[in-house]
Amino acid sequence: MKFNRYLSIAIVLLGVVALALGVVFVTEGIMKNNLIVTRMEVEKVTLAVDPDNPGTATQINNAADAQRAADLIATHRRGIAPTYQDLLNMGTGRFDPTNPTDLTYAQAMNLENYLYMAVTAFGLIQVTEAAGLFMVITGLALCGGGLVLFRMSRASA
Repeated sequence: MKFNRYLSIAIVLLGVVALALGVVFVTEGIMKNNLIVTRMEVEKVTLAVDPDNPGTATQINNAADAQRAADLIATHRRGIAPTYQDLLNMGTGRFDPTNPTDLTYAQAMNLENYLYMAVTAFGLIQVTEAAGLFMVITGLALCGGGLVLFRMSRASA
């Protein structure tokens, strides 16, 4: 019966560790989400992503808006040249920073990549928060199960 008591204590301790790690994951996810949103607000990353209101700029602060904005920029960029190689073939065969077309294409590519990275970051944040929530639930279940086992071991002793 001593084994059951030690096992129950180990299970509770494992539950506490899982609970603590889960809280860290969820907290870290929230903090990183706030950081990305704040940085985008500071940079005033806005775009008219609503087709019903093309004159209204929307603050980009989530994965869906960032994805729509990046896709829209990609469409506009491809209107200049379908690919970067096509852009080079239209000119001297190399990037010319004094050429407004080349410069516009490069700026569009930079903003598009920035927004796609934001989409990836928001997705990773959601995975981190979901994993943290799972750890919290698992930790609570382990603590509860360990406590039940501990009481059962004391009752049978």
